[in-house]
Amino acid sequence: MMNSVYRWPDGKRCAAAFSVDFDGESPFLWRTRNQPTDVVGELEQRAFGPREGIYRILDMLSRLDIRASFFIPGIIAERYPQAVEAIDKEGHEIGLHGYLHENVNGLSIEEIEESIVKGKQAIEQVIGPRTMGYRSPAWEMTKPTFDLLHRHLIPYDSSLMGHDHPYWIDGMPEIPVQWLLDDAIFYRFTGGMASIPPTNPNIVTDMWLQEFEGIKKYGGLFLLTAHCWITGRGSRLIALEKLLTKLKNDPEVWWATCGEIAEYHRVHHADHFHETLGG
Repeated sequence: MMNSVYRWPDGKRCAAAFSVDFDGESPFLWRTRNQPTDVVGELEQRAFGPREGIYRILDMLSRLDIRASFFIPGIIAERYPQAVEAIDKEGHEIGLHGYLHENVNGLSIEEIEESIVKGKQAIEQVIGPRTMGYRSPAWEMTKPTFDLLHRHLIPYDSSLMGHDHPYWIDGMPEIPVQWLLDDAIFYRFTGGMASIPPTNPNIVTDMWLQEFEGIKKYGGLFLLTAHCWITGRGSRLIALEKLLTKLKNDPEVWWATCGEIAEYHRVHHADHFHETLGG
């Protein structure tokens, strides 16, 4: 059996990172692109994120002295440049998240490339040129998408779940996510009889704490993903801050951005944990 113990800096037991998929209205706009609608309920619910939630999350991160990774669709940078500027001013990492929150599954290679290029251009129009990592909308990836990331010199991906620590896939550092550590599966509610009511925040953060303890035991990466239109609500943010305060005070945890973790993996694990797509 392969030894999958991952070495972290300074003898740390595990790593932790906080990320935000700053989607705003973009998933709704993508979903209705071929059938425009006049309804505004979900749009307004999602707009709470760029209007209010993002600034509450930034304030929390400032209090905790945590630098986070924000993955932003290009259209959100165009619609809310002040929010993107605020993220950048606080010293957080900014990464790519498509242009209109496109699901790469089913798109042509030309369409995927357009989403990457337009998304990058929109963000750079606000904060200037820079190297940015990538997180695919809907957390799906394809071989052509990896080819395009290499072509456009994007340094890492953070969309897949093949390990619970960084690994190589298609010659690129992968900074793995996982559904259990995403707020949307617990809180996302846009109305309708088929929807599941949101979960109590204390139950959610207790599950996240249990997952952290498991990840720490096996020396992995605890990467939380939040959406500001979801977690930016009061009770959820209060519960999250309590959890992050506890984890931030753990001396065995290395806190870093996704980009810093990817660079560490590139330098210190160049010959380890290689995977093939779907293999």
